[in-house]
Amino acid sequence: MEKQVERVPCASGMRARAAEFVARVTARNRLPLDYSVASLRVVDFLVDGLRKGGADRERVSGPLLALGAYVGEVLVRRAGAVWVDLDEAQRGYFGQAVGVRMPDGRVWNPLGKVLNRFEAGGPEDSLQTFYLTLHGRARRRSAA
Repeated sequence: MEKQVERVPCASGMRARAAEFVARVTARNRLPLDYSVASLRVVDFLVDGLRKGGADRERVSGPLLALGAYVGEVLVRRAGAVWVDLDEAQRGYFGQAVGVRMPDGRVWNPLGKVLNRFEAGGPEDSLQTFYLTLHGRARRRSAA
């Protein structure tokens, strides 16, 4: 249990976690992890590879967290989201300590979405589709 406490992410560290992951993975491979929407298809492929390789979730929790950080950072850089520490109710709902808040105020869970992709792996769990669905939704505007 002590390891889990040490691994609990916080919003202020997610950008660095994503950058470390990109640096580590691209140093060994020529993967196009450039924070583009298209690169989320590469993340789908990487998560699928972990699942098909027979790894259990606990053994790959570090890479899955890093992939979730990357997905969230794409939302931050491309859709104007910000990393947020989730409140108690949100943590209970999402099962994560951090998420992203979109410009319209909606909060999403990229870390959980990566876990869903790992566990289920269906086309409905595509991370690229996740981005396109979130970013494509109409923004609510406040009355001035």
